Amino acid sequence: MTPGDRALSPRRIIVAISGASGAVYGTRLLQVLHAMAEIEAHLVVSDAGWRNLDQEQGMNRVAVEALADQVHDAYDVGASIASGSFLCSAMVVAPCSMRTLAAVAHGLADNLITRAADVVLKERRRLVLMVRESPLHLGHLRNMVSATEMGAIICPPMPAFYQRPQSVAELVDGSVARVLDLLDLPHDLAPRWDGRSPATAGT
Repeated sequence: MTPGDRALSPRRIIVAISGASGAVYGTRLLQVLHAMAEIEAHLVVSDAGWRNLDQEQGMNRVAVEALADQVHDAYDVGASIASGSFLCSAMVVAPCSMRTLAAVAHGLADNLITRAADVVLKERRRLVLMVRESPLHLGHLRNMVSATEMGAIICPPMPAFYQRPQSVAELVDGSVARVLDLLDLPHDLAPRWDGRSPATAGT
């Protein structure tokens, strides 16, 4: 917990949805944060992000924006979250496209998503990037290294099959649970590993 966290009540979390496939990770994270009274969620979505929300989930802008406490236009680089004086606990880009990753890794700050991410890094706050692409070329990998060296956390949404998920929703929850752990937020989205597989537990 940073000094900024202690001063904030509720805690502010920035959620960005960029244009990679996997918009469901962003909306599921927003749903969980929305249910937490101690969290104030700030949302920013790229143009490609809005397209994926419609194509992958059939969600319109009104439905998505209702999950956030405050919504910012992706081109409003004068928004509150574009300034280091805006206190927040963390930012999550869910999902994070390779374009957004590259912009973060090179400090481009050319829209509100990448500007807010740049601010989070320079203020030494937590930035979680749920990168989505496969396969990866060397440029992608180098950008992940650069972002990590700057302080970001690369957190690809990798399914944990040892939990024996029974649905796509459970797979999504497993990845969102990892992000919530990185944000130091309590949850019960996914079971925690206790050293025993489900098949042998209790034997």
